[in-house]
Amino acid sequence: MSIQQARKFSVAPMMDWTDRHCRFFHRHLSRHALLFTEMVTSAALIRGGADWLLNYNDDVEHPIAVQLGGSDPKELAAATKLCDQFGYDEINLNVGCPSDRVQSGRFGACLMAEPALVAECVRAMRDATDTPVTVKCRIGIDDQDSEEDLRTFVDHMLDAKVDALYVHARKAWLKGLSPKQNREVPPLDYERVYRLKNHVGDLPLMINGGIEDLAQSKAHLQHVDGVMLGRAAYHNPGLLWGVDAEIFGDDTPPISLESLCEVMTNYAEIQMTKGARLNQIVRHMLGLGFGKPGARRYRQLLTVEAVKSERGVELIEEAFGLLIAARQAA
Repeated sequence: MSIQQARKFSVAPMMDWTDRHCRFFHRHLSRHALLFTEMVTSAALIRGGADWLLNYNDDVEHPIAVQLGGSDPKELAAATKLCDQFGYDEINLNVGCPSDRVQSGRFGACLMAEPALVAECVRAMRDATDTPVTVKCRIGIDDQDSEEDLRTFVDHMLDAKVDALYVHARKAWLKGLSPKQNREVPPLDYERVYRLKNHVGDLPLMINGGIEDLAQSKAHLQHVDGVMLGRAAYHNPGLLWGVDAEIFGDDTPPISLESLCEVMTNYAEIQMTKGARLNQIVRHMLGLGFGKPGARRYRQLLTVEAVKSERGVELIEEAFGLLIAARQAA
């Protein structure tokens, strides 16, 4: 499957969440969804952190995109070359995160105020690689939030030959709102993103923000080229079980709970021999019990019990056993 096809459904980059253990888990729920790394700053890569920050399960995680944060074109070009060494399918520039920490580094959503600079960054990244270079942004920031402002920004991206856009359908307030509030307080404006798709023509445009399930995803796909889910997919990863059939039209049976249990148990055993802690791996599976009988005990096992030194990978089998028993009793 091409990267352009995979963009039809993606799991958003989320700091402290979409790490390599999370992506390994999500990949076994959907063969086709595009997965994203956490945001990695170009500065951290240039300082020598590439081996740790960019390494991933190469034989499993594709299609996978790496998200970069930065605003120095030369630095981003160098970081892009490093990403290429690891074989990512797409390199994405973060122009959407509103956190104070990100703003202090002059990247993220604050860059929407500097479209010429973002375009320069995109050109530098594209000159450094044959891998698709994309941008994730908001529909506006602060008082710079008119439709004309958004189109001005996007026209700069078009001039820079960006390969695709991911648009969070909320503006961001750079002062006065926390990152959490910026995901909830500014109103969603999906129609503006739909109109933007008409403006950009053939350029692939994916919509993000407030999408809760596959029914909503399919409704958006009537207007745009792809959907991106973040917290909904993380907190209820079971919805990823339906992505291949409902979004990509692949009727291959999804992985069973029993097989998923075996896969994750084997994975945890291998990763723990490399220094990973059990709780680092199983924390991403908490939402698999979402709405199911026994979910409370399931979560308890994967939180309270997973940090106990005497517990090993058999904990995963015990937790999954609760879900399997609940399914059989239904």
